[in-house]
Amino acid sequence: MLLHLLKLGRYFLLTALGILLFLALYILAAYLLSRVPINKANIGQAKGIDIYILTNGVHTDLVLPIKTQFMDWSQHVKYGHTIANDSLMNYLGFGWGDKGFYLETPSWSELKFSVAFKAMFFLSTSAMHTTFHKQLTESETCKRIRISESAYLKLIDYVRGSFQQDSVGNIIHIKGHSYGQNDCFYEANGIYNLFHTCNTWANNGLKSCGLRSCLWTPFDKGIFYQYEDVPLNRYSL
Repeated sequence: MLLHLLKLGRYFLLTALGILLFLALYILAAYLLSRVPINKANIGQAKGIDIYILTNGVHTDLVLPIKTQFMDWSQHVKYGHTIANDSLMNYLGFGWGDKGFYLETPSWSELKFSVAFKAMFFLSTSAMHTTFHKQLTESETCKRIRISESAYLKLIDYVRGSFQQDSVGNIIHIKGHSYGQNDCFYEANGIYNLFHTCNTWANNGLKSCGLRSCLWTPFDKGIFYQYEDVPLNRYSL
């Protein structure tokens, strides 16, 4: 009996050490790879389209103008899908993430182990969280980026490709879910996991159109690190 308990204890100890080692390597990789710059563009783009990167301290949104000559997002993400139904908004934030976490976890205190486990290990589906904004104020958590028209066209393709579409090409609204008056959810493509998080999605979006980004990051801080030397009211390519 004692020998059995010792073997069992050794098994649990090795398992715990393995988990701790994995987490340590994960955090180290996240830190180091987020410091590797991709498309480290010059500052000072004079003409173009203003977009924003916005974080709540954990999650990064890509925030785009609702209407330009290249795209009217309100034709796809409907004002009427939000509680406020406010058509006077100017910007639309896009945040990709785990569907279970988005819909079942209004706050961190309500996070369930089952939701977290599915999200980490490729067992859940994804959703797009969209938020309408009237205006945004530049700060350390909200960076304005002026990009070229050609870059914006690439970013449009990236964001549109992240939405699931029905048989006639419409994006699929997830009814009955929102965090507030001006947001709504849609079905998305892709699977959330430890290596492809909401912030990885945002970073890949910047990378896809030639904007400053990092090699890889699961965290918002990796994205914003690349913009730390950009003063407010200045622009990136």
